[in-house]
Amino acid sequence: MHLHLIDIVIIIAYLVLSVLIGYWVSHRASRDIKAYFLGGNVMPWYILGISNASGMFDISGTMLLVYWMFVYGLKSVWIPWLWPTFNQVFLMVYMSTWLRRSNVMTGAEWIQTRFGKGRGAQLAHIIVVIYAFISIIGFFTYGFKGIGKFAATFLPWHLSVNQYALLLIAITALYVIKGGMFSVVITEVLQFCILSVASFAVGIIAMMKVAPGTLQHFIPAGWDNIFFGWHLNMDWSHLVPSANARVAQDGYGLFGFFVMMLLFKGILISAAGPAPNYDMQRVLSCKNPREASMMSGWVNVVLTFPRYFLITGLTVLALVFFSDQIRTMGTNMDFERILPSALALFVPAGLLGVLIAGLLAAYMSNFAATVNAAPPYFVNDIYKRFINPHASPKTYVRLSYLSSFVVVLIGVLLGWYVTSVNNVVIWIVTALWGGYTASNVLKWYWWRFNGYGYFWGMVAGMSSAMTIPTLVTRFAPLQNFAHAHSLNLEVSVGFGLVFLLSLIGCFLGTYLTAPEDEAVLKEFYRRVRPWGFWGPILKKVRQEDPSFQKNQDFFRDMFNVVVGIVWQIALVALPIYIVTWRLRTAAITFAVVAITSIILKFTWYNHLKDLEHINQYSAPASAAPETSPPAN
Repeated sequence: MHLHLIDIVIIIAYLVLSVLIGYWVSHRASRDIKAYFLGGNVMPWYILGISNASGMFDISGTMLLVYWMFVYGLKSVWIPWLWPTFNQVFLMVYMSTWLRRSNVMTGAEWIQTRFGKGRGAQLAHIIVVIYAFISIIGFFTYGFKGIGKFAATFLPWHLSVNQYALLLIAITALYVIKGGMFSVVITEVLQFCILSVASFAVGIIAMMKVAPGTLQHFIPAGWDNIFFGWHLNMDWSHLVPSANARVAQDGYGLFGFFVMMLLFKGILISAAGPAPNYDMQRVLSCKNPREASMMSGWVNVVLTFPRYFLITGLTVLALVFFSDQIRTMGTNMDFERILPSALALFVPAGLLGVLIAGLLAAYMSNFAATVNAAPPYFVNDIYKRFINPHASPKTYVRLSYLSSFVVVLIGVLLGWYVTSVNNVVIWIVTALWGGYTASNVLKWYWWRFNGYGYFWGMVAGMSSAMTIPTLVTRFAPLQNFAHAHSLNLEVSVGFGLVFLLSLIGCFLGTYLTAPEDEAVLKEFYRRVRPWGFWGPILKKVRQEDPSFQKNQDFFRDMFNVVVGIVWQIALVALPIYIVTWRLRTAAITFAVVAITSIILKFTWYNHLKDLEHINQYSAPASAAPETSPPAN
């Protein structure tokens, strides 16, 4: 791609500025590990929300969303439930509040709050550290291939995909490793601002270049309908015939069943709470539980609107001006090969540099957040707990530098040899999360679940995550059935089998061992106040404190989750309708956003104020002497 000198200057200036800002704030992170990992719990919720949104606004995912929108149209807004995107609604409504009340630094440290310090808790602690590293490395690898391919397509220097990825990772690592959470958050806010300008610019350019009604000549019937039936019923035969083959290859033809599976899977994953990555770190970095909940709600707004302006703008330009070129690619649709042509043709010099800098920022934010999530698990959960609990703050910070570097090194080595970004995504969102879900759902809602159950559930889940997807896709009868009905085997079968095996491990580990120490369970229940199956512990707590009130917000929370999911889908659809010139539908969608926002104001936001006195409970986890555990 040929860039004007001013565009090259803007890109280089952005990269230099990111490093300088990261270093400028790095002195605040070097005081102790709490400052390095959580920013000292002093950053405002709205800043952390922008940072979190910036970390989620990655290039690889954005290009995948462009592909989905091209092929599936407005129905593509449901496909990101693969991750699932509505986990942010669960976090907003109640899960961020519960997690932040625990007052810990990492997901592994949370294990001690829930299971105590016994052998089962130690095993649970170790397995969640292992999972965190695998998860973080998986996301790193996914991003490595995405940014390399993007940079090789857009930047003017003649480097390979892997060489570009290595260069950009090295630049980002300069400020991430040195500056910790402060550097990551401040640079991510800068990157998000650049990215938002770029995103709105692409959406507006698409609106200017594609007149109302023009798009209808390039899309099949049903493309612009967000609602769906049991079958996809979208025929590309006369426009881009290879798109029909991609639908069959993806396994999304039986679309109603597919979305139902995503909803089932997504509810389980969301109810488990955030995985031990940068999303959890932002929640734990908030000042208090109320701000943690508000931060998660803010993410839905600041991430969705600019991102879908960009996605829709790129999709519209591809449909109208590059359908012939895409048709010649056959089933190997590659939107990274289309984007340089589209941008060079429609975006003027200067703005093009800002746009490419913004797209680079999307990757760098995701990479920075991922790398910064790793050191706490090594330093705080391994070195400090098991090796040297009395080291100086400086020692812990230096080890954080080292562990960040090691994560980068491992991620680069794996990413260098990975060939398919999509395969990494599918493995993470189905197999890996399937192995995580059962243990992490039960830990919140069931008092009898213990550290051994958590450990064996995670072991069974992680082991099956490594094997089940391969076995399922190689089993001929299942393959034939999936092909005949256009089913995605990984989503419809792979996740379910991994989850079931993990659940069996949870129950066996729990019922073959004793319950956790009663004092630990009572302290956890007082501090976090989850709803669920906590009757025996509630009874014990009330014996000591008759005034204690259990959490009675289950129905309120579930109502808010439903309203929140409608609100989130409407936020996604609104920029799509605007960019595609469906302004009447956009007005209706805006009304849905407004109505659901008003409902959430009264049923969720106002209720956060009522919980402030509960959120102030922050006594340390009790190490009370052992007592007889409650009966099963």
